[in-house]
Amino acid sequence: MKRLLTLDEGNYTNEMPVHERWNVRAVIYRDGRLAMERSRRGEFKFPGGTVDPEEGFHAALCREVREETGLLVIPESIHELGEILELREDLFHKGVKYVCHSLFYRCEVKDHTVATAKTESEIQQGLHLHWETPDRIAAANEAFRHKRWIARDTAFLWLWMEQQSHAAPPLL
Repeated sequence: MKRLLTLDEGNYTNEMPVHERWNVRAVIYRDGRLAMERSRRGEFKFPGGTVDPEEGFHAALCREVREETGLLVIPESIHELGEILELREDLFHKGVKYVCHSLFYRCEVKDHTVATAKTESEIQQGLHLHWETPDRIAAANEAFRHKRWIARDTAFLWLWMEQQSHAAPPLL
C-alpha cells in the first residue's frame, strides 16, 4: 500500500525490541459527509481498529466498522487509499519501539445498520457514529491534536482535503 505519511517522534533507537501493530481505518463518504466516530468530548476519528492475528485486512475493516458503528461494509467496494506509519517509543512499554501501520480504505456501506459491539473503552469515551463534513471534523479536532490518534486521523483528513482542493484525482 502507498505510504502517505510517516509520523516519527524519533524517541527510540533501532536497538530496541519492536512492537508492531496493524490497524485498518474506514473512509466512508456519502453526500458530502464522512462517517466518523465522535466522542462525548467532541473529537472525531475514523472507524477502525486492530487487525486480529490470522485476519485479513478487508475482514478486519468489515468487522471493526460493524462493531464500532453498526454500519455494514460492502466488501466489493473496499479500495486502498494509503498508509500512515507511526514510529515512537511505546507508551506502555518503555524501551520498546512502537511501529503502527494505519491502513486507510475507502468503502461503501449498506443503507441499514445493526447493533454495535463496542469495547468498554469505546463506551466510556461515548464514541458513536456521526456523519459530518470534512471541514467541521478538522476544526473540531484542532482542540484534540495532542492525542496521537486524533493527530493521525486529522493528518489523513488534511491530505485528502488538500488533494480535493487541487482538483487532483480524489482519494475518496
